Amino acid sequence: MVVPARRVRRRVTLTEIAEACGIAPSTVSRAFSNPNRVSAEMYERITSKAQEMGYASALLPAAADNRLARGTIALILPNLTNPFNLDVIRGAQAQIRAASFLHLVVSTEESLPVEEQWLREMARTADGIVISSPRIEDEALRAVAQIAPTVMINREAPGLSGVVIDTPAGLAQAVQYLNSLGHERIAYVRGPHGSWTDRTRFDAISAAAAEREVDLVAVGRYQPTLANGAAAADAVVLTGATACIFFNDVLAIGALDRFHQLGVSIPDDLSVVGCDDIFGSSFSHPPLTTVTSPGESAGRAAVDLLISRFSTRDRSDRIDHISAHLTVRASTAPAPR
Repeated sequence: MVVPARRVRRRVTLTEIAEACGIAPSTVSRAFSNPNRVSAEMYERITSKAQEMGYASALLPAAADNRLARGTIALILPNLTNPFNLDVIRGAQAQIRAASFLHLVVSTEESLPVEEQWLREMARTADGIVISSPRIEDEALRAVAQIAPTVMINREAPGLSGVVIDTPAGLAQAVQYLNSLGHERIAYVRGPHGSWTDRTRFDAISAAAAEREVDLVAVGRYQPTLANGAAAADAVVLTGATACIFFNDVLAIGALDRFHQLGVSIPDDLSVVGCDDIFGSSFSHPPLTTVTSPGESAGRAAVDLLISRFSTRDRSDRIDHISAHLTVRASTAPAPR
């Protein structure tokens, strides 16, 4: 997917009208949706400024479809194939609609250049941005946030706000659980290069392995697809590990079929753990032990945090944490003798 080289003339946003008037965006929204809720003087001031700035006349109070006039929120995701991201969309969309905003969903297709392009584009055209698992540098993210309020999901950076699901703690729990079953050599199949999420998960797994004196083997770097999960399965077998943890469920589920083809019995020969608890993990073959990660709750929380910034104009950094936990299913068992 590429960013269009040309686009329609940018629409003036309610936030820009509010800033020009020196008032809160919520006051502008009230004036447009229900003029009786503001004084006549305030109504005249807002509508005059809106027309002066070229705000689309079809969105002014006289228009029949004014209910769409509050603003636009862009939701930027690394892909639209991972069911976890669909959970994020579901939660974010519910909150965006409840707040009477329009929303745009954009996929970066796991491409850093495309992510950078869409962030620049959405900073110019949307009232606010929610971005999930961004991979660009902190400084570039801060530059975007100076143009349009921005909230991240599963990424921390100084000066920026976001919502983080504590999957690292769940994966540390997975290491402890596997070791309690007698596993002393565990492989971790890593996620994409530049992934903050992968780095924090790997750090937590490494710390837990060191604490339990478990031999940890890092395997490759993989984009989260079923095909890459199958490729990773071959590499895992070569490590001699009796258990493996995958960066996410998509990779883990992709590996399960390949293990079967290789004659590796799950969990008798090898225990397998995923992460995210996506739709399908509970009825894979065998059902997947995984870290349950509430993507829908993260989507809701991120939008709530973003919308709160519209009224307060608060740009200070704030990170909200959502807990995750290990869900044990049939893909894990005691280590083979």
